[in-house]
Amino acid sequence: MTITHEAGERLMTPGEVAAMFRVDPKTVTRWASAGRIGSIRTPGGHRRFRESEVRTLLDGLTSEAHR
Repeated sequence: MTITHEAGERLMTPGEVAAMFRVDPKTVTRWASAGRIGSIRTPGGHRRFRESEVRTLLDGLTSEAHR
């Protein structure tokens, strides 16, 4: 099931984000709590992440690693 935001943007679960960064989902939650990545709360209280923001962050990290 794909979740989208009002603007039609895909929202990702902490597990999906964690898989992209190869970290534990709890790490992604800590990043959100620390303000390193933006998140949206569902009505049930779960965190979701905008796919475009996640990809931008990942692209930034991978380009830094290749310098």
